[in-house]
Amino acid sequence: MFKGSYPALITPFKDGELDLDALKKIVDWHADQGSHGLVPVGTTGESPTLSHSEHNTVVAEVVKAAAGRMKIIAGAGSNYTREGIELIQHAQAAGADGALVVTPYYNKPTQAGMIAHFTAMHDASDLPIIIYNIPGRSVVDMTPETMGELAKLPRIVGVKDATGDLARVAKQRMSCGKDFIQLSGEDATALGFNAMGGVGCISVTANVAPKLCAEFQNATLAGDWARALDISDKLMPLHVAIFLEPGVCGAKYAMSRLGLCSDEVRLPLVGLSDSVKARIDAALEFAGLI
Repeated sequence: MFKGSYPALITPFKDGELDLDALKKIVDWHADQGSHGLVPVGTTGESPTLSHSEHNTVVAEVVKAAAGRMKIIAGAGSNYTREGIELIQHAQAAGADGALVVTPYYNKPTQAGMIAHFTAMHDASDLPIIIYNIPGRSVVDMTPETMGELAKLPRIVGVKDATGDLARVAKQRMSCGKDFIQLSGEDATALGFNAMGGVGCISVTANVAPKLCAEFQNATLAGDWARALDISDKLMPLHVAIFLEPGVCGAKYAMSRLGLCSDEVRLPLVGLSDSVKARIDAALEFAGLI
């Protein structure tokens, strides 16, 4: 259903507003570069600073621009279940192929609370749901056992795992079954993640290097680990440099160097320091992108 390279799509801005022309250009570029799908309005899409109207507009425009060439997994996460239901229902109406639903952040639900939240989201639409488990941002950590309970629901189909713990892949295979879709949420460990049983990555770096990231995923899915390692080595400086400061800032700066969009972000995010810009420039050169 979902496998390969899925850029966690940035949301381009121009003078504080959505830059829909740039967004459409970026979607076309990803299709040409071989991305297997796109994930708009996640954290890298600056969802925390988008209005509901902007959020829904981005989802609809990405679906329209993709025109069936790639799978679209729309961000539909919230720490308020009713709001999450509204987002997933809009994503379904817009024609998305799936929804990415983060574990509720800030209000720190229990495992039982997470089961109730995801069950309500599941029951509110017909879209397949990818659980997004990222304890570093949401503070809560969904256990493999809880995930196994949710995997019994027909439309809870997978996880974006950003724990950085490669043993989780094996544990989630035990609790959720071997067909449960496991996508890495961390670029730097994507090779090991797939070796453990993962089938793809929802990637920040793929905003900048979609062709290389798609080729990397194709190599792992084909079992060509030597080729995958070569590409991973080429991309590793970029993985590191993009995250020296907030990843969306790094991705947008790198994309601005490629002429795809501006590097504009919304407060409280700010532009990169000059030293980090230099590191990203060097990483782009190392990967052969500039």
